[in-house]
Amino acid sequence: MNPESIITSGHNLIEKKLVNIAYIDATNLDKALKSRLLWKMDYARFRVWLKEKYKVEVAYIFIGLIPKYKDLYAYLQRCGFELQFKDVVYSEGLPKGNCDSDLLMKACIDLYEGDLNRAVIVSSDGDYAPLIKTLIEKGKLEIILSPAAPKDCSILLKRTGAPIAYINDQRLILEEKNIENGP
Repeated sequence: MNPESIITSGHNLIEKKLVNIAYIDATNLDKALKSRLLWKMDYARFRVWLKEKYKVEVAYIFIGLIPKYKDLYAYLQRCGFELQFKDVVYSEGLPKGNCDSDLLMKACIDLYEGDLNRAVIVSSDGDYAPLIKTLIEKGKLEIILSPAAPKDCSILLKRTGAPIAYINDQRLILEEKNIENGP
């Protein structure tokens, strides 16, 4: 029995199942795919790939809540993702649903109070470097999956020494083949 997974309840010992969890920064992923890599993700395949490759049991997508995208949200949920919504504010007419702090908080709660075995972080954003360092120190980081190309992935993430894989390397597996069946 793993000592970290034991919870005491009165006099009884209960083993808590620890799981691998993916934390996905939707804005970072979407921006890299649309503006730099120029391909569209098949999210159903992505979810299966996360499960098969990294044994991800729970995959959170942190995303701004914009009512006109309700069909996209339903599609992502059907694919097996758990959506963590953030209220959106508008700046110069453009939506801003900065989810970085929500992702950080959820990962920290799961690390210290939850069921986290290993974390998969999907982002190229250097704002996550302190989280990455903490996960490494606790032996809880599986990998960073960078939506950006190696030259565009934050130097702050690279300096952590964390393993980084690049989503574009999996394009043949993860790219949507039939645009008509997507969201």
